[in-house]
Amino acid sequence: MLFDREGHNVPQVAFRMFTDGGEYDLTTADLFDHKTVVAFSVLGAFACPYSPIQLLGYNEYAQAFRDNGVDDILCVAVNDPFSLAAWAQEEGADQVRFIPDVNGEFTRAMGMMVDLSELGMGHRSWHYSMLVKDGVIEKMFVERDGCEAIPVVSNAETMLNYINPKAERPEQTAVLMQMWRTMLSA
Repeated sequence: MLFDREGHNVPQVAFRMFTDGGEYDLTTADLFDHKTVVAFSVLGAFACPYSPIQLLGYNEYAQAFRDNGVDDILCVAVNDPFSLAAWAQEEGADQVRFIPDVNGEFTRAMGMMVDLSELGMGHRSWHYSMLVKDGVIEKMFVERDGCEAIPVVSNAETMLNYINPKAERPEQTAVLMQMWRTMLSA
């Protein structure tokens, strides 16, 4: 069941993170408190063609977001951290922080869980984006068609328009070429 959480705090969960030095828990308080954060959710790592399009848009717009007061850009996916790390490397997405919602606790608490078991994908996240200020969700953009169509409202352009309609944007040719290369390699 989808739920619009504008005006609510982000759900309090811990994400298990892995590094060369070991594992640790990263809480939603660590990610969202005392910051302005843009977060978006994808169907999953390597879920072509729509997840890479959404990801690459945010990666290309990262500087524009930072120039307009955004401290961090997060990609949340119901995936393990190893798949997300491999996907980030393959896509060259070095401006976005990947958050593995391994068991879907955050996604479920957000009301954005979708059952794609019939497609062999299990439970995944609906495509959405949100602007979070000091742990409170100010704005959400939720895709009407969930995860089965190109993101038209949860994309970087829509979010930047909300934050600052007059913001300077990266050259559209660069953004489109990066997305096109990703679709061709799928």
